Amino acid sequence: MMYLWIKTIHIVFVVAWFAGLFYLPRLFVYHADAADPQTRDTLKVMERRLYGFTAMNAVIAIGCGIGLLVLAPAFLHQSWLHAKLLLVTLLVGFQHVCGAHLRRFRNDTQRHGSRWYRWFNEVPTVLLLAIVALVILKPGL
Repeated sequence: MMYLWIKTIHIVFVVAWFAGLFYLPRLFVYHADAADPQTRDTLKVMERRLYGFTAMNAVIAIGCGIGLLVLAPAFLHQSWLHAKLLLVTLLVGFQHVCGAHLRRFRNDTQRHGSRWYRWFNEVPTVLLLAIVALVILKPGL
């Protein structure tokens, strides 16, 4: 029963983590287009708060994922999980790259336009699709 509760919490916080990773780059798109200083200042606050919220969700999601592996270590021998963990590592890296972009916006030193951020915004979608496919299809079993 404990396993199912941890799994439930894991899924909820993964969803919340991805929600933040979908919206943060969208804020970067708006920020790159913003000409008004007041709008840019508002976006800076929104980005900072969303990044903190997203990071908190990531920590809880990853913590619950580790808890699931502690309770069911046999999963560690399955290749689909190795691939999933690699993608989660890339997702954590994406989160850190978002943090770097956030700092550039905060310091008014960002160097990309809104079109670049529109493409950047698609990265978590691709990772989510791949992660969910691995979890549902469990290739290699």
